[in-house]
Amino acid sequence: MTQRILLLSAYDAASHQRWREQLVAMLPDYHWQTLALPPRFFQWRIRGNPVSWLDQPCLEESWDLVIATSMVDLATLRGLHPRIANTPCLLYMHENQFAFPVSDQQRSRVEPQMVNLYSALAADAVVFNSAWNRDSFLQGVEDFLNKMPDAVPCGVIETLRERSSVLPVPIEDRLFIEQPRSVNRERPHLLWNHRWEYDKGPDRLFGLLEQLEQRKLDYRISVVGEGFRSRPQAFDRIYQQFARRIEHWGFLEHRQDYDRLLRSADIVVSTALHDFQGLAMLEAMASGCLPLAPDRLAYREYVPADCRYRSLDSDPGGEALAAAEQLARLLKQSPEPNPPQGWRASELAPKYQALVQQLMARA
Repeated sequence: MTQRILLLSAYDAASHQRWREQLVAMLPDYHWQTLALPPRFFQWRIRGNPVSWLDQPCLEESWDLVIATSMVDLATLRGLHPRIANTPCLLYMHENQFAFPVSDQQRSRVEPQMVNLYSALAADAVVFNSAWNRDSFLQGVEDFLNKMPDAVPCGVIETLRERSSVLPVPIEDRLFIEQPRSVNRERPHLLWNHRWEYDKGPDRLFGLLEQLEQRKLDYRISVVGEGFRSRPQAFDRIYQQFARRIEHWGFLEHRQDYDRLLRSADIVVSTALHDFQGLAMLEAMASGCLPLAPDRLAYREYVPADCRYRSLDSDPGGEALAAAEQLARLLKQSPEPNPPQGWRASELAPKYQALVQQLMARA
């Protein structure tokens, strides 16, 4: 009889949707059913998803495994639904609220942090998309518990560490180029391909471009990614001041156009203050781009040291200078592109399969 997996995505953002669709495609021998909620009303969604799903019939059915993403309030769901309480549960952490930077407009993230913590405690296994995500979560939980005035339980961090592992979101094999391609070092095509939000550091990108102009470096740049109704003013400043350098601007509606851009760019750039894995960087590297990223976050796990610039979180100007200097060195040193082979879907599929089978065996 075909084993059954229930997949829950409470805040089904583009990266979450991509991962769950990949997972189903990689493991086709199971019967899958998915519950997903649109990625909006964050504060309500992360706390209210058990209420939104309260009357879902599938939560009263028998399953061999439940897989939930990090926005799911798994502890409450298991409390409300006895079938789920007695089914092995895997929590997949795309991100963690302890390490997510908070803008001036956002309120305290205590409630989302507690959802993450309770869900991890309620899960049988917790899987992170990067070691940095795992380590920042565990450190965040420890700091959080240290703030509790009393009645703090012992061994929480050890328990969470024991049930935690790392399995990245896979990169499709089709994106990996077969042969290394040359990089235009005289007039490089730079690519900044991230969400158009403050935590991706658009102000730092502006600073980097200012530094490149001061150095009279000839370059082209494409600034692409998902945008929203409200976006940082840095994007308008970039467009106005560096229009003559811009090759592509804005969101590319068709995936084939984006893939073509990945294969045509020379250097993929990150200025992010937060990136729990960095799919945009990994995709571009698989497509033959050299990376240029700050020496922080998950980038240390796959961006070579000579492609990372000094991380200066509290000094944007100094960091922009460091990034420009590192880019200049890259163009002189001519390193070969280094595709992240360990992140291939074909490499990761057996590991996902083994984990799923291991958890199902507990039923």
